[in-house]
Amino acid sequence: MDVVWNEFVSIVASRDPAHLPFVLAGLVATGLLIWRLRGRAWAYVYVALIPFLNWSFGKVSGIDATNELGWLFGTAHTILVNPLTIATGMVFVIRDFVQREMGHRVLVLMALAIGWSFYYSWPVIAIASGLAFAVSETVDWLLFTFTKYRLSTRILLSSALAAPIDTTVFLYGADLAQAMAGTAQPGDLFNLPNWVLFILGKMVGAVVVSWMVRQRENRGEVDPAAA
Repeated sequence: MDVVWNEFVSIVASRDPAHLPFVLAGLVATGLLIWRLRGRAWAYVYVALIPFLNWSFGKVSGIDATNELGWLFGTAHTILVNPLTIATGMVFVIRDFVQREMGHRVLVLMALAIGWSFYYSWPVIAIASGLAFAVSETVDWLLFTFTKYRLSTRILLSSALAAPIDTTVFLYGADLAQAMAGTAQPGDLFNLPNWVLFILGKMVGAVVVSWMVRQRENRGEVDPAAA
């Protein structure tokens, strides 16, 4: 029982076990606020996923694929393949579904998720990721809100626009932070191979979900003009 409790504390209060009461109170307050804003299942997934991914990027640097992909991109820089990029790409898709649940109040959820990222991830990762999400999610929100394309098309296009912006800001910020900290050389993270692979990984989820929604639209199960 003690092992389970200690594991729970280490996950919830990741910085310091003494933070547990305050973190729990903050999580409950966040949950209640989401509910009051009329957020439901997708909203909770969205707010939880962003801090989790930022925490994961601090723990999982990726797989070094320089030897395997060097023939394609060259070996001037380290080439990383991180499976978490697929989950990151799903954030944009989930945000689109959240907007269908609660409209423009999704912007409040974005702020909550970025705020929790500063507790659960390294500050340099949280700053880079926070800026990346703020910029890319705003572009994603604008396209999804103001275009008249069918739902499946908006999901795909909004992700296609948001993924390169998110990747550029995140990789540049993380690369600069690591170089300033002396843990990596400039360009080890922010380079063309990593940029391309990160975007491709993020688009996998968007393509799959867009295709699934398109099938439901064609069967009449989903309104293509749904907000």
